[in-house]
Amino acid sequence: MDLSFQLYSAREFQPWDDVIATLAGLGYTQVEGFGGNYADPAAFRALLDKHGMTMPTGHFFPIGSFEDGIDKTLATARALGMKHLYCPAPEDDLRGGGKDAATWIALAKRLETAAARVRDAGLRFGWHNHHWEFMPCTGGETPMALLLEHAPSIEWEIDVAWVVRGNADPLAWIDRHGERITSVHVKDIAPEGQNADEDGWADVGHGVMDWKGLIAAARAKTKAQYFVLEHDKPSDMKRFAARSIESVRSY
Repeated sequence: MDLSFQLYSAREFQPWDDVIATLAGLGYTQVEGFGGNYADPAAFRALLDKHGMTMPTGHFFPIGSFEDGIDKTLATARALGMKHLYCPAPEDDLRGGGKDAATWIALAKRLETAAARVRDAGLRFGWHNHHWEFMPCTGGETPMALLLEHAPSIEWEIDVAWVVRGNADPLAWIDRHGERITSVHVKDIAPEGQNADEDGWADVGHGVMDWKGLIAAARAKTKAQYFVLEHDKPSDMKRFAARSIESVRSY
């Protein structure tokens, strides 16, 4: 099991030199990139190399990054040594419930085209979910199911905590679609009423989610290679990074 760290979690704790040094000191060897890391890919790659770290996966948003922006995206990914590229969210018009199925199907077709372009470049492509994909469409369909059906070759980086926040059962989705899951976002939810200053998230192993059981299920039933620790709004990045890797290593 390869443990990684989503650098979005550290966006408010720059400079990046200090962040990467801290993560390396805590025992991380891999990170997952996002847009805030891509201004100078060669320089960021040098920073990772300095600390013996790699960036095998990365987020690129919006989906236009794989359309008109595909050349820049591929150049960035190659410079940073990535293998798997994930689109992490829909555009604003698809956020929230009550959308019609046709709109999500149209997105799925764009993702399928993107996947072919990324594969042709020798890399791999997938989708990263939030809670919106589990909010029913006007006809009762589940957007995540539509994406997987109508973009049959995309991979899935499952963000388990967002599945839960979408009022869905992550174990059921892992059972049904484990063959599509190539990465797992490991994030925890605080007990009701706690950590309001952190948007209700928690350090992994210090919330309400059964991560020991979830990781066991993911390892047994999916193709996940990367387990990416993330917190969308930590008040202390080092605390989150240290406590979370300690928890996951104990599983």
